[in-house]
Amino acid sequence: MKQDLTGKVAAITGGASGIGLACAKALVDAKARVFLVDRSEERLAAAAAELGELATPLVVDVLDPQSVDRMMPAILQSAGRLDIFHANAGAYVGGEVIEGDPNAWDRMLNLNINAVFRTIHAVLPHMAERKSGDIIVTSSIAGLVPVVWEPIYTSSKFAIQAFVHTLRRQVIKHGIRVGAVAPGPVVTALIADWPQAKLDDAKANGSLMEAEEVADAVIFMLTRPPGVTIRDMVILPTSVDL
Repeated sequence: MKQDLTGKVAAITGGASGIGLACAKALVDAKARVFLVDRSEERLAAAAAELGELATPLVVDVLDPQSVDRMMPAILQSAGRLDIFHANAGAYVGGEVIEGDPNAWDRMLNLNINAVFRTIHAVLPHMAERKSGDIIVTSSIAGLVPVVWEPIYTSSKFAIQAFVHTLRRQVIKHGIRVGAVAPGPVVTALIADWPQAKLDDAKANGSLMEAEEVADAVIFMLTRPPGVTIRDMVILPTSVDL
């Protein structure tokens, strides 16, 4: 199927960097208009300038309920509708639980779980009214296979998988598709706290992917025929043994 999203309007949280920016680039290449949703005005401006006229920066802090409340009205005022919402913003914390920082856990859990719930809740009424829409959530292989190095992060992604699977069944009647893209390790800032030895080994043995490969999977999900939903798209570096 031709990967053409001409005329579609999309929004991506965490759109100024990493997987979000790679997905934004892929959407622009597919001729969609994209709202880059992020809290960093400076990074948003740079990303929008790089992507061109189809990209619109939108400063939103997804951890701030009042900021999230302003997101959808701003999109509708500018574009009139929203066809695709990608809840991508997230954080990563790994390591031994006994040595962990519960305050860091709280922030990650709020971003990886509560912010996803809240931002999706914000876009659902519009999509339900139009009887159309695609919702993509950035999950992780850690949401399907528990990863011993990252028990708190793994827990957050198991929660996301449960949400995607149940929400999808609730909103079928509204013509809305819901799916999760679940990548293995990706070269982004999220793995900056990996031990250097672990990172070096992963790079050497080819067990890391690039963000652009996740973006390719997202575009594939979005360009399926209307009667087809990709509920879970798992993509792994070939050498990852999971």
